Amino acid sequence: MIVNAPSRELRSLCHYTVGAMTMILYGGQVCPLVETLKIHHWALQLAIVFGLVFLFRSFFLNRILGRYDLGRHSLVQFWTELAWFALAGLAIAGINQVVYGFSGIDSGLKMILGAGALGFFMAADMAMLRERSVDRALSKKGTVLQVSAVYLPMTVKFAITATVSAVFVTAVILLVILKDLDWLMGLGSFQAGFARQSVIKEISFVAAVFLLHTVNLILSYTKNLNLAVGKENTALIRVSQGRLDTRVTVSSHDEFGIMAQYTNKMIQELEMSSRAVRQARDATIIALASLAETRDNETGDHIYRTQSYVKALAQALQLHTQFCNELDDETIEVFFKSAPLHDIGKVGIPDRILLKPGKLTPEEFDIMKQHTVLGKEALEKAARHMRSNNFLTTAQEITCFHHEKWDGTGYPSGLKGRQIPVSARLMAVADVYDALISERVYKAAFSHEKARGIIMDGRASHFDPDVADAFLAVEDQFQAIAARYSN
Repeated sequence: MIVNAPSRELRSLCHYTVGAMTMILYGGQVCPLVETLKIHHWALQLAIVFGLVFLFRSFFLNRILGRYDLGRHSLVQFWTELAWFALAGLAIAGINQVVYGFSGIDSGLKMILGAGALGFFMAADMAMLRERSVDRALSKKGTVLQVSAVYLPMTVKFAITATVSAVFVTAVILLVILKDLDWLMGLGSFQAGFARQSVIKEISFVAAVFLLHTVNLILSYTKNLNLAVGKENTALIRVSQGRLDTRVTVSSHDEFGIMAQYTNKMIQELEMSSRAVRQARDATIIALASLAETRDNETGDHIYRTQSYVKALAQALQLHTQFCNELDDETIEVFFKSAPLHDIGKVGIPDRILLKPGKLTPEEFDIMKQHTVLGKEALEKAARHMRSNNFLTTAQEITCFHHEKWDGTGYPSGLKGRQIPVSARLMAVADVYDALISERVYKAAFSHEKARGIIMDGRASHFDPDVADAFLAVEDQFQAIAARYSN
């Protein structure tokens, strides 16, 4: 729940207004001396006292909060609100004694007790409101509190609040009853019906006031509890979805603060472990892909170039109507990481064929085609040891189908058009372009212009026409990538 400063002041003003109105009726019901005052005099006195206390309280609270860290603000707010409400009770008692000549301490104690009871409920409510405000401020800044191992448990806080509330309610109701008993002693029996109704009304009024304050306190506590539990649940859901950048705002010195603190520690350790696993995976991929490339008389730069080409093409197609639902940032990153494995099946091709400097015979070419299937089968075996892995699924698609052609004349399965996975269609352009601009034992390196012409000649026959068009859109990036990873 978002709580800003004006909302807090408005809520505080409501508490003071309700407190003043309650004291107007409460005073006469517990103190016979107050009953002797004219109602407008009593109401004016309370309005002035509570109004002045409210103004000074706002000024004082803003100054004193600045001396404490955010984690102490709710506690400071509680004691400040309670102190100023009690001060209002003292002021009322003092005015009654000095101005109206009320003798004895009985009347004064009743005023202080009534104001203290109302102040306790108001202070608890405003303290919990401050907790929500602190949580909002910390969340906005992206910072957390440092929670110490020593704190007041929520159970103890709840027990104290419930006990003090019960004591205040009981004490105030007892005062009403005692005052009514004294009043009843002076009435005749013929007034018994009227007296009964009057006593019931007074007790019902006091009970209703405290019932409303209690319900408000319960609702305020529930909001804070929902906020704390909701933050934990949201964080755990996000982590279960793999979003390890999640953190829980630590905004209270209690069990929930400790829980949030250790939740963040757990997520941080998971993030570090996940990062280490990804780094190990990426290093293994590059090592395996580089090993496969060395058997083909190619340098490791080929795998860096082709994976960068694939990423450039995918990003260029992100807003294309045919690809926007398939090419989100996460998918593109999977394509990028999987691309180096596209020729890993070549480790299973005999050297006499793989390293032959001249043109392959039809029989030799049939054997060469098997590198796509061999690579897919190797990755399938690896995938069986994992419950779910989008990376290996994509790697299988790229490895097996990057030699398929748009018109269906490719291998190994003769897939046509959109039957070919998107990852393989991107890899087809990337792999052919890099082969064209690179020197081989059987050919010299082609210029970018000649390679571009060959790719555009293959548009809608060898290559997906949309991917070929994307190549034209990012050809400057292709040239920059080729220059960066030049042999």
